[in-house]
Amino acid sequence: MASSRPDPAPPRVAGIGVATGLGYGQAALLDGMWNPRPLGGVLQRPGRQLEGRATPFLGVELAEPPALLPPRVARITSLGGRVAVAVLDEAWRDAGLDALAPERIGLVVGGSNLNPREQGLAREAYAGRMAYLLPSHGYTAFDTDLCGLCTSTFPIRGMSCTLGGASASGLLAVLQAADAVRSGRVDACIALGALQDLSSFELQALANLGALSPSSRCRPFDQAHDGFLFAEACAALVICRADLGLKHYGHILGSAWHSNGQRGPDPSPEGELRLIRSALASAGLDPAQIDYVNTHGTGTPKGDDTEAAALAQAGLGQAPINAGKSLIGHGLSAAGTVETAMTLLQMQAGRLHPCQHLENPVQPDLHWVRGAPLNHQPTHALKLSFGFGGMEGALVLGR
Repeated sequence: MASSRPDPAPPRVAGIGVATGLGYGQAALLDGMWNPRPLGGVLQRPGRQLEGRATPFLGVELAEPPALLPPRVARITSLGGRVAVAVLDEAWRDAGLDALAPERIGLVVGGSNLNPREQGLAREAYAGRMAYLLPSHGYTAFDTDLCGLCTSTFPIRGMSCTLGGASASGLLAVLQAADAVRSGRVDACIALGALQDLSSFELQALANLGALSPSSRCRPFDQAHDGFLFAEACAALVICRADLGLKHYGHILGSAWHSNGQRGPDPSPEGELRLIRSALASAGLDPAQIDYVNTHGTGTPKGDDTEAAALAQAGLGQAPINAGKSLIGHGLSAAGTVETAMTLLQMQAGRLHPCQHLENPVQPDLHWVRGAPLNHQPTHALKLSFGFGGMEGALVLGR
């Protein structure tokens, strides 16, 4: 019988589903990690370009997701919702969740303000005839519709919620899901890093902020870094009790979740160092025991410089370091979940992907993985995520 008692063993990751510009599924992601290829180009979705702008917005867009929903449901489901169902389906089957009671399965959706592009398109489509706006828009406009969609499509009858943490949302969803399992509220909890569907309005604001790269390449930690490359992405991780006998990608050994006291995009050197030290203390590990770091690594000068300095000051100079955004761009809300999946898959494979476009590192003394994949079997990995508004998260994973 399912137990509601806290489990003293660290929660484990038992299933992974993922979608990036490399394709849908783990196989596409693995191939792209070992054989990197350029993904960036002119954004093509309606609502992504500004008429009259001198240069088009660049980024990475997904292929159309598999048609898993009934047509009547798909018609009132956003792009992000259809993608979420696809990655959740992969994670569900990977973990074998049909073996668990639905009441013991939970869901945490990482992300907020997820559909501004589709909201803008709807306003344009119904301008002057608002009386004909679809009634379903009254609930599909909210981020919580992803909870309703996923729990009505899959037998998830435990707790469910959404969680907003800007670009840290995906990793914070993993932390919240792990807490739900650790506390005994559920036996398994799915952390879904949701696709963030930006419109030209948000893209222009980010460009004005100086956050967007004007090129189609993301260059984390290179001295020529000039901003991040927006990317559509989504991932689902199944976090479960260690005693369930499900598949095993790795243990969640420790974590940290802090605010650095900043309102906008500026990073905090003191905050990031405190976060790293708190996460290691939570896992009961010394810096020397961390043998792989998966960074936040956006390609923004101030963000990269601050993160690299924090890693060096924390005593992590010996650990191989890479940045997933150099391969797939910045998935915003989904980034932390996608990159946690990438971390676990690399640990399982005993191989680390190179940090693309890294020619002149901002901290040359750190152990950057670059040029080609590195054969390496990490025992303990550190994953970092940072979000606008001072939201910071760190995760320590054990093989």
